[in-house]
Amino acid sequence: MTEDTTASATTTAADQTQRDLTTDGDGPGAHDAATAAEGRPASRRQPEDQVTVRMPAEGAYLSVLRTATAGLAARLDFTLDEIEDLRIAVDEACAMLLRQAVPGASLECGFTLDDDMMTIAVSVPCLDPQQPASDTFAWTVLTALAGSVDSHVGPGDLLTIELRKKRESSGPV
Repeated sequence: MTEDTTASATTTAADQTQRDLTTDGDGPGAHDAATAAEGRPASRRQPEDQVTVRMPAEGAYLSVLRTATAGLAARLDFTLDEIEDLRIAVDEACAMLLRQAVPGASLECGFTLDDDMMTIAVSVPCLDPQQPASDTFAWTVLTALAGSVDSHVGPGDLLTIELRKKRESSGPV
């Protein structure tokens, strides 16, 4: 196999690199393209990954969410203890929501994965949504397991509990 070193092949590769680094207007991609054009390495931040799981709002399906939570947390290099904490937190958040769910409704769980943080938003439609009280033992346990917990009622009487867990620094090895 021979390598194509013609000027047109080189130009095409450079043009493609420029297109890959440039975004509309003068957003962050434009700065990265200018930096790359000057011969300095571009500092590109990876976009967040988002995963959504929708299933019947029944306790029998919660094992699917626990497994998804563990797999996604492992992808972010969370420790085994952190992964287990998140699995329990998701289970507890779902238990709080299922008590109020409209019969036959779907439970939706959205995972947002960042460099060192996972945000999990669990939502279910309710007839008369009541946010969980933040002064209960269950809420205290949920906060201890997940790190940061919030709840809100959205349009369509959609009750959501949001968990945010930051990966612990592993320090020098």
